[in-house]
Amino acid sequence: MTKDDETTDDKSRDHEMPPPTGGPLDGLLWALRRAELAVQGLKGQRLRSLGMAAAHYSLLVLVRDVPGLTGAEAARRLNVTPQAVASLVARLEGRGQLERRPHPRHGHVQELHLTDAGRELLASADLVVIDIERRLAEHLGGVDTVQLTALLGRVVDAVHEP
Repeated sequence: MTKDDETTDDKSRDHEMPPPTGGPLDGLLWALRRAELAVQGLKGQRLRSLGMAAAHYSLLVLVRDVPGLTGAEAARRLNVTPQAVASLVARLEGRGQLERRPHPRHGHVQELHLTDAGRELLASADLVVIDIERRLAEHLGGVDTVQLTALLGRVVDAVHEP
């Protein structure tokens, strides 16, 4: 048996392993949650130096990537309540980083757009997030970073399968 065969056999065995029998705090979901909390905590801490909360960053990124979306659409995409988005929008609008514009055909619908100040702040915040990602990649190494990214993609796929 070659080393490649052993690796293939190991991968096959990994897929046949039963789920962990420990408690909920020993499982995959808790590990994912702990990682998310750690990364979000670091991101929140670093973004505060720019006067920004992590939730503000998420909304600004979304509006940059999908200009003209509505508050309701933003809430669905961010998996938060419309009230939470309305509060974030009001705060960012008050800071001059986001603006609401009437929809061209549906006057009662408001579209969200970044202002120049919002784009400038977001560019600075992107550098913070890139630095965090670089730190993680350096700690994991190139191969593990690629593998973890692929595995997390598979987690998303598994959750969305019928």
